[in-house]
Amino acid sequence: MRMTPELQNELLATANALADAARAVILPYFRTPLATDNKDPAAFDPVTVADRVAETAMRNILATRRPDDAILGEEFGAKSGTSGLTWVLDPIDGTRAFISGAPSWGVLVGLNAGAAPVLGLIDQPYIGERFTGAFGQATLTTAQATRPIATRHTPLAEATLFTTFPEVGTPAERQGFEAVSARARLTRYGMDCYAYALLAMGQIDLVIEAQLNPYDVQAPIAVIENAGGIVTDWQGNPAHNGGRLLAAGSKALHAEALAILRAY
Repeated sequence: MRMTPELQNELLATANALADAARAVILPYFRTPLATDNKDPAAFDPVTVADRVAETAMRNILATRRPDDAILGEEFGAKSGTSGLTWVLDPIDGTRAFISGAPSWGVLVGLNAGAAPVLGLIDQPYIGERFTGAFGQATLTTAQATRPIATRHTPLAEATLFTTFPEVGTPAERQGFEAVSARARLTRYGMDCYAYALLAMGQIDLVIEAQLNPYDVQAPIAVIENAGGIVTDWQGNPAHNGGRLLAAGSKALHAEALAILRAY
């Protein structure tokens, strides 16, 4: 599909409309008494009414503005399309943080053109920050302004690493993460999609994850890559279908971490 300037503008406007709609319906639920359902009887994978109404609001906009596009959403699954474009939606990435009152959750809007995500948006409604990556540009938008963002270039010995480990991952995956962590300067835990936003804006250097789904990763991949970073799986292959993920601010840092993770 040829991405004309007119189509790019339409897709960016649609992505922002989706995030605006999700903000409006999610915020009234944040830091309020909220019932949760568990999607995984073997563990705790919470979902709330806020997740569901947000994805519904986004799907309703797509039905009007982009009816021929496909959709893949966390809460309501896949809808086929004919345009060659697929919107990949996670209405609340970090529901555990959301129900705990922590502002590390976010709305993820990704757009896949068939082979990889070409547009990504990470929105944190409570803080009022929106990170966008598409068509060679990455920006941070707040109530005050929109400004370009870029990753930074840091060697592993001086790097800051984020992850949700040890909460997720197999014992072997945790060992792989810990092998990288042992060589990094600083490791922090549990920031959900906001960790990817921090990497894209040059505040941190690495994110290492495992057991991810496509709707967890496609928006962050587009934001980070358009900010100058690199995202693959632990073998150096594309990561947009989920699984294990390594995101780095530079090719050199990515190579250092990948050399360790490939053993796991």
